[in-house]
Amino acid sequence: MLIELINHLSKFVNKQRLENFENVLNNRTRYISLVCEDIYQSHNASALMRTCDCFGIQDFHIIEKRNLFEINSEIALGASNWLTINRYRNTGGNVHPLLTGLRERGFRIVATTPRKNGVSLSEFEIEKGPFCLLFGTEKEGLSAGVLEEADEFVSIDMYGFTKSLNVSVSAGIILHHLRMKLNAADIKWQLSDNEKMTLKLEWLRKSIKRSELIEKDFLDKKNNP
Repeated sequence: MLIELINHLSKFVNKQRLENFENVLNNRTRYISLVCEDIYQSHNASALMRTCDCFGIQDFHIIEKRNLFEINSEIALGASNWLTINRYRNTGGNVHPLLTGLRERGFRIVATTPRKNGVSLSEFEIEKGPFCLLFGTEKEGLSAGVLEEADEFVSIDMYGFTKSLNVSVSAGIILHHLRMKLNAADIKWQLSDNEKMTLKLEWLRKSIKRSELIEKDFLDKKNNP
């Protein structure tokens, strides 16, 4: 039924977009995902989403404590339509359930912050298993609670007087570097066929006006021939 529905909805999308879907899906990954904590400037929040989409990172997790994550459409350029976004609203400051859930799914929790027991970006080992990259607020970085939960720490080597970067710039540098390493590694980072079909269906629905009515009509005819 899933394949039939995808084939039916595909009739309402032009060939170029369908080819683009296939190309993007073949380069999408869940081996790396991104977690952002309490980002409060909408241009940074939107740039983070756009960066994830550009580098083929599918899963985007949002921790909202004091600040709501707001999207600036002019900067995001529609990136939120193509990502799997999980929002975690918690005013109490306890992020343990979210990070524990990710760890139970097999992800390493990696904080992006300078730490004595961390490694530089060039030394980070992607072969050790899937991982989530944690990025903190623009001014204060990651909270103490998140840092305590992290399994590993990674930082960008810097050589100037200033020792910090804008959060969206940091994400761009880190994701580009690690995505290139991932492409060159002997790791199965691609989505499964079922994941590809599920995402393709989601993207078709978002690409077609009144797709819910088209889908309902198709299912009604299928169930009541």
